[in-house]
Amino acid sequence: MINRLAKPLLGLPRPAKRLLALTVDALLCVLTVWLAMCLRYESWVLISRNQMLAMALSPILALPVFVVAGFYRAIYRYTGLNAMMALVRGVGAYGVLYATLLLTLAMPGVPRTLGILQPLLLFLFVGGSRTLARFWLSGLYISRLERIALPQALIYGAGSAGRQLARAMTSSRDMHPIGFLDDDSSLHGQVINGLKVFSPLQLPALVKQLKVTHLMLAVPSATRARRNAILDLTRNSRLSVRTLPALMDLAHGRVQVTDLRELDIHDLLGRDTVPPQESLFVANIRNKVVLVTGAGGSIGSELCRQVLTLDPTLLLMVDQSEFALYDIHQELTGLLREQNKPVLRVVPLLASVRDKERMSLILQAWQPNTLYHAAAYKHVPMVEHNPAQGVDNNVFGTLTTAMAAAEAGVENFVLISTDKAVRPTNIMGASKRLAEMVLQALARDLPAQGLTTRFAMVRFGNVLGSSGSVVPLFRKQIKEGRPITLTHANITRYFMTIPEAAQLVIQAGAMASGGDVFVLDMGEPVRIKDLARRMVELSGLTVCDESNPDGDVPIEITGLRPGEKLYEELLIGDSPLPTQHPRIMKAQDEFIRWPELQLRLSELKQILQANDIAALRALLLELVSGYQPNGKVVDWTHLASESRAGHYKVVSNYSLQD
Repeated sequence: MINRLAKPLLGLPRPAKRLLALTVDALLCVLTVWLAMCLRYESWVLISRNQMLAMALSPILALPVFVVAGFYRAIYRYTGLNAMMALVRGVGAYGVLYATLLLTLAMPGVPRTLGILQPLLLFLFVGGSRTLARFWLSGLYISRLERIALPQALIYGAGSAGRQLARAMTSSRDMHPIGFLDDDSSLHGQVINGLKVFSPLQLPALVKQLKVTHLMLAVPSATRARRNAILDLTRNSRLSVRTLPALMDLAHGRVQVTDLRELDIHDLLGRDTVPPQESLFVANIRNKVVLVTGAGGSIGSELCRQVLTLDPTLLLMVDQSEFALYDIHQELTGLLREQNKPVLRVVPLLASVRDKERMSLILQAWQPNTLYHAAAYKHVPMVEHNPAQGVDNNVFGTLTTAMAAAEAGVENFVLISTDKAVRPTNIMGASKRLAEMVLQALARDLPAQGLTTRFAMVRFGNVLGSSGSVVPLFRKQIKEGRPITLTHANITRYFMTIPEAAQLVIQAGAMASGGDVFVLDMGEPVRIKDLARRMVELSGLTVCDESNPDGDVPIEITGLRPGEKLYEELLIGDSPLPTQHPRIMKAQDEFIRWPELQLRLSELKQILQANDIAALRALLLELVSGYQPNGKVVDWTHLASESRAGHYKVVSNYSLQD
């Protein structure tokens, strides 16, 4: 209650505060005259006419003296020794004048001792009022100043999560909540926990009026479409947006300020995820030995995380990168220790999927039930400049691992493929399509040899946050204040979050009967320029372009890189088949039977050993339907070999950045 009274006082302009102080001192003058007479007569007295004159004389004399003494130049909440000395001098001067005047006038009924008692009481009361103001207002005022200096935040959502967040923010020193936004019109204008509820349509005006810098989304149940609609309101408002986790993440405790995280582009792209179908999710994993190749990569590591939650008997992680394998192994063993589970359930294995002896040794030793083959070179420009290695790893690494798996009796083999395999314009996409064809052929012809491994492929587009994704690159460029580099203004891509992709891969693999090419529903394609613009806006910045030359972050168009397409596709044919999962389709793609394909692969192997890139391209054109390379050969080793001087030929306007 006291603090509520103080807030209006602190908000008054300085002249009003001085007038208030003069009024309080005048009242104290009158009060102390009456108290002095009560003390003199040792009883409560009724004021006579002459005594009323003595009361009136006190403020008439005191206030001018106090003004001259500088009483009202001091800020009460900061009063100290100097201010108290000024008080002594001012009240002393007033006391001399007041006592002299009373002696001179000698008014009947007004005791002469009043000239001594009243100044003493006035000193105590005025000094006490200053001390009280100091202790009452200083802490609150400082707190108020600190909060004004904090980032000013509006909370979107006045529901339970929003109210809890407001309480947590009020007790923290990170951000100052100044109000709610809510879609419920019945709440508009209401005050909840001391904070007013506004209409979301008022946001642009509130940003200017209240100097809002942050918007907190306290709507954990909101769909991606709803989040996008909310974010549309913030365009050009230069707001940094943060959000609470999903409802399930908040179910076990109160909302804390530490729960807030930056609203990432992951929250806005694609569709709302569909919960996994339990029967499909656990079918190939629970109580089974599972092996993941490329376990240190973006998709491979997430597959390992998902697999571990489904209680496999053993998880084997294969990768040729020591650091990547160490990193995911440390993460997963840490999780197992937290859950008091045996860490020996996770085994890291250094190996190249092209090493037949090593892969056979691993697969024969543990004989896994399910193998997820995520090991691949996936960066389009990098593979375009190193085509022989890309094809060798993606095609023959898949073939080597698949044959070793079949010989070891692996029940399920799932290849992680890509939308770039559909009518590819680059070596990476062509190599992944050829890897699909290898598994399709093996699935058709190996059963005749008594090998029963079920081969399946899962094809999807870009995953957000992967090592080759534009999202981490754009985020880094924005953070460092550099221009965002974009290869083409109209380039589009499909996007999916890594956890969702991994969940769908696991479920698709459980539906395999042999040779299946599964295609994940990626939602609508996203224009990369729109993605970049949205990321800038989420950072509280604006894009610098023709319509906004004073913006913060420019977008530079660098030109398409070797092998890069304007758009990607997921289907080669036009008649995908549905499956029991609403987000997974089955493609019907033609392939070459194994006897013929085996001969062509032998030819391909010889071409790779000779590093004959022209012949490599020619053979891929024959084998991969729809492959249309869109540029010249840019293999660095090939170009260096062609140059008599041994110098690298420079490919202008090219960057390895994705």
